[in-house]
Amino acid sequence: MSDGKRPGKKAQKSAETRRRVLGAAGDLFVAQGYGATTLQEVADRAGVAVQTVYFVFGNKRRLLKELVDVTIAGDDEPVATLDRPWFREALAAGTAAEHLLRYVAGTRAVLDRVAPMTRVLEVAAATDPEVPLLWPDTEDPRHVVATAAARSLMAKPGARGAVPVEHAADLLYGVLSPDLYLLFVRERGWAPERFERWAYETLLRDLVEHE
Repeated sequence: MSDGKRPGKKAQKSAETRRRVLGAAGDLFVAQGYGATTLQEVADRAGVAVQTVYFVFGNKRRLLKELVDVTIAGDDEPVATLDRPWFREALAAGTAAEHLLRYVAGTRAVLDRVAPMTRVLEVAAATDPEVPLLWPDTEDPRHVVATAAARSLMAKPGARGAVPVEHAADLLYGVLSPDLYLLFVRERGWAPERFERWAYETLLRDLVEHE
């Protein structure tokens, strides 16, 4: 006789297994590279059988894709960045300065997670021609997000009216890039909070009117 709770427990266990495998894969891919990491090593670190990894993800490429997608989002919920609470809060800000403050803070939280994976993905794509095909969109998702943010930002009170949306989007895209984040935080030893403050002040000078 079923108590009605087993499906929930089973789903919870499956989700926990998925999280452990993704966490193990992330640690190993960053530490020793995508190409050098085997699924057996991922399974060993996650504490599961390698057959479980194959069953859940199919192959190493699919594991990489899900890892990157989950790392960007911060969870495994199917919610696009444009619909994430932090992004919607930035859009809802009453002034350009407040919008920029919230957008930079939200983006920095994403960069904290994503930046280490950027190098992993670049090397994987360079060594495995099928990896880029995992993301078939021709449009850069980061630039799509930056453009949406810039369009909202430049329409708010306090924005520099002479700055075109396209230019504002390029500034957001460039200053808040994973490469620049890694340059300052990993190579130059900046605290993430320092990078966030610098990025905000830099963008503020170019995009917001000063009294």
